[in-house]
Amino acid sequence: MSREIHIQPITRIEGHASIQIQLNEAGEVQNARVNIMSLRGFEKFIEGKPAEEVPRIVSRICGICPWMHHLASTKAVDRCFGVTPPPAAQKLRELMQTIAHAEDKLLHFFFLAAADFVIGPDADYSVRNVIGIAKAHPELAHKVVRMRHQAKMILERFAGKAIHPIAGVVGGFSKPMLEEDRREILGQMRELLDFALFTLEFAKTKVFPPYMETIQSLGVIRTGFIGTVDTTGALNLYDGPIRLMKPDGTFIQFDVQDYTDVIAEHVEPYSYAKMPYAKVWNEGFSLDETAPRGIYRANTLARINVADRIATPRAQAELEEFREKFGRPAQATLLYHWARLIEEVYACEHAIELLEDPEICDPHVRAEVEPRAGRGVGSVEAPRGTLIHDYFTDDNGCITRANLIVGTTHNIAPMNLSVQQAAKAVIHNGVVDPGLLNRVEMAVRAYDP
Repeated sequence: MSREIHIQPITRIEGHASIQIQLNEAGEVQNARVNIMSLRGFEKFIEGKPAEEVPRIVSRICGICPWMHHLASTKAVDRCFGVTPPPAAQKLRELMQTIAHAEDKLLHFFFLAAADFVIGPDADYSVRNVIGIAKAHPELAHKVVRMRHQAKMILERFAGKAIHPIAGVVGGFSKPMLEEDRREILGQMRELLDFALFTLEFAKTKVFPPYMETIQSLGVIRTGFIGTVDTTGALNLYDGPIRLMKPDGTFIQFDVQDYTDVIAEHVEPYSYAKMPYAKVWNEGFSLDETAPRGIYRANTLARINVADRIATPRAQAELEEFREKFGRPAQATLLYHWARLIEEVYACEHAIELLEDPEICDPHVRAEVEPRAGRGVGSVEAPRGTLIHDYFTDDNGCITRANLIVGTTHNIAPMNLSVQQAAKAVIHNGVVDPGLLNRVEMAVRAYDP
């Protein structure tokens, strides 16, 4: 007899979703999909608002990555009004975003993902969590909490708010950085870099090795990838051309202003979330697991796949080791966790680079702004993927239309494919237990949705 299994909610993710698994009469998985029924509606209720207010509004989209929405929005309004921020303002924006990345990756790896590896995917859910990790490794847990708090406090002390920021303003940044700020934050980021390097080594030697077979088999799908690079092809989280890579590793590069020529958006009736796909590949959209069409992925694994290199030395060394093991592009879904820790090293190294640049203390951090009619598209790399804010303004500088592609949105379609693959790999003959269902959740958790 056929039956349905519901995992509701998916645990240890930052958003809200459920999984529906359909078994046939033989107890084999017939279909599995991710249901997302949360409706935010920001595209509609910012209509009519003065554009300069929108960067403060859209930071409420996500309490985990508010800086990314804040800055993508600020960049979009800059372009609507035709203003270029001064160099010091650009560096301060990038610094805040980079530190926010460093904090976010500690959150996901230790608080959400690591329990599956440190405690074990089949352990009872009552201990398979951050409290279980704290009990198993109390000294490490204390260090994790302190390092994450330190990153948050850098943002709060300098920029006024760690969550729902207001420091980015149209045409620049709200305040300059003083020399004493620079020295203090530089010392703190060097400490965070030491911890990032420790974390990656700990993961490579203690966390991942017992699960390499699972990493190479669970939720694995073959897709393309999307991410931002700089003009030399190196990884960039704040600004630059966007690369869209096919599964075979070939890619095109485009300016975010032209994203509608490259990406289209599909809607399935069982989800409120849009599913972007590669329109430019001219193959349409399909979630057929045997022959998916138009599907690409975003987020950490995607970014290190599309980038030719990483411009900071220690992260580059880790990238080279990663590619030696897994190739380019790497397709195993659980490798998102490994890639996330490489980006953690990069974020700390790059923040130090920005802080060592004397120009970051230049007091000129705002350009004059005149509201006008226009269109502007702003993007940054959010922890969960390429974040796009697209605005139209009228003569008074008020928003007339908006479209947002949030980082996680790029991964909705591939998450469905990964869940199908994982469910079919672990569920057979109608046998289902909490450990097996958690393995299906792990395929979603890797994307950090």
